Amino acid sequence: MIGWTLQQWQAAYRSGDLTPVQAMKELAPRLHDSERALWIHLLDESSLIEQANALTDSSLPLYGIPFAVKDNIDVADLPTTAACPDFTYIPKQDATAVQLLRAAGAIVVGKTNLDQFATGLVGTRSPYGEVPNPFNPDYLSGGSSSGSATAVSLGLVPFSLGTDTAGSGRVPAAFTNTVGLKPTRGAISTKGVVPACRTLDCVSIFALNVDDAQQIYRVIGQFDPDDAYSRPAPALQTTGLPARPTLGIPKDLPWFGDTRAKQLWEQQLEQVKQIADLVTVDTMVLQDAAALLYQGPWVAERFTVTESLLQEKPDALLPVIRDILEPAAALTAADGFRAQYQLAELKRQSDALMKTVDALLLPTTPGIYTRAAVQADPITLNSQLGTWTNFVNLLDLCALALPGGFREDSLPGGFTLIGPAWQDHALADFGQRWQQAQPWQAGATGQLLPEPQPRATNADDDDLITVAVVGAHLTGMPLNTQLTERGGVLLEATHTAPCYRLYALANTVPPKPGLIRNEKSGGDSIPIELWQMPVKHFGSFVGLIPAPLGIGSLETADGRWVKGFICEPWAIDDATDITALDGWRNYIAQLKKNAEETH
Repeated sequence: MIGWTLQQWQAAYRSGDLTPVQAMKELAPRLHDSERALWIHLLDESSLIEQANALTDSSLPLYGIPFAVKDNIDVADLPTTAACPDFTYIPKQDATAVQLLRAAGAIVVGKTNLDQFATGLVGTRSPYGEVPNPFNPDYLSGGSSSGSATAVSLGLVPFSLGTDTAGSGRVPAAFTNTVGLKPTRGAISTKGVVPACRTLDCVSIFALNVDDAQQIYRVIGQFDPDDAYSRPAPALQTTGLPARPTLGIPKDLPWFGDTRAKQLWEQQLEQVKQIADLVTVDTMVLQDAAALLYQGPWVAERFTVTESLLQEKPDALLPVIRDILEPAAALTAADGFRAQYQLAELKRQSDALMKTVDALLLPTTPGIYTRAAVQADPITLNSQLGTWTNFVNLLDLCALALPGGFREDSLPGGFTLIGPAWQDHALADFGQRWQQAQPWQAGATGQLLPEPQPRATNADDDDLITVAVVGAHLTGMPLNTQLTERGGVLLEATHTAPCYRLYALANTVPPKPGLIRNEKSGGDSIPIELWQMPVKHFGSFVGLIPAPLGIGSLETADGRWVKGFICEPWAIDDATDITALDGWRNYIAQLKKNAEETH
């Protein structure tokens, strides 16, 4: 069970070879033999078995699956410390995210170590000990969610909860060869979470692969009316990136002398080019926003959590944490408003940047440091680690940190996909493609992950419908967003049966084709794409289709029948037959070429 994914846990229970009670009996000693600095509070075997015995419904999605919780997130009747013994309290209720996981059948095994008050990206700022990197204990595990990421990397649990304000759910993922899902701000309730910056905080998810992170996100990504900062997800969300997306990469990257990190990044780019197009973009707006987090008044949000301790018992906080928080006492309301105005300007620029690409692709960190180096220079090196993470929550972006291979010194190094708010599923879609293209091992276990589950190419159920598109709705074409905004996911590129003719309709903006089935006088196989979308959004999609186009039944080259675009026959009287051009893309390319030659 060490290094098992959700899929493997679920298969073991379904087979009858394992029960939750048996699993907890076997897991308990392994947990207690693990690196002690991982844990602030670890449940004993009897407590684990008690939770297992309470499970009565084996159909629950997370039935009997163990998980760990960062110790700034409440678990009922267990101490919450935020890595500060003098701050400790015992909550009576689970945090909303924990409650949802337990309701789905999951079993809490313990509370994990962190940088004190989630203030740090290093994993060394805790009176409970420094969490060593599972690949080389001389190096950082990353923070602040150091224990949560490392517990997953070592295979002790298949997933864990962390938090992320400035990168705490992504930096540890990069250093431990795990997936770090940093959701849209407010998508997962932070009720029952000790605030760092309450307006920015996110509950994050660590897992061994993207599928598992997504499965947990679906369980806990629920609107919480009891959390003032919870946000309901929009009815229409983009659930997939284009078949070959355009990813923006920075023009200039600071590596702070870490040549191994730079070399790995260059290797990663060559590998990503197999499944995406890369363009360089100006990321200065991101860096300007990042500077606000610790050089601006948002430090005052952290100060509000620790103010009484700083006044009454300052030694309760580690010196490095005091040095960060105490200057916030001098900040004024005017400072806060000025920073908000600056952030609004930067947000507008960031939104414009994000519209030029399908997502950003950035190194998760510009390198990794030894624990000794951070002890010698804790502020500077911690700040450098946040180069590509600090701005994300300020600019209301979502992010997915992915494993990206290993450096020459055998340390892992990951990269991060970043998209606009509520693009979480779209980033995960590409993350799954990356795993298919460049599989990675299960954390630090040395075990191979199970083969990623292939996406079904025509597996509609009561909630999904497959639609064939032939023209302006193809990937990269002007109307493709009508699909992606409704949760459409590209399944495959294929062709129609060889009995269709394709026409360029007259006087349509943007240009649109008409597809006509013509068995009597002959036709051809026309290139199409098959997209799958939720049935609940299909009606609004059809409502956007103008005459003479409509949706009917269309036959594919391999004999399947799917819903697809068709055209009323009268419309082809003044249309141009473009069947011989082998598809709409070739026709559009010809139009562009003719226009260029004319000019």
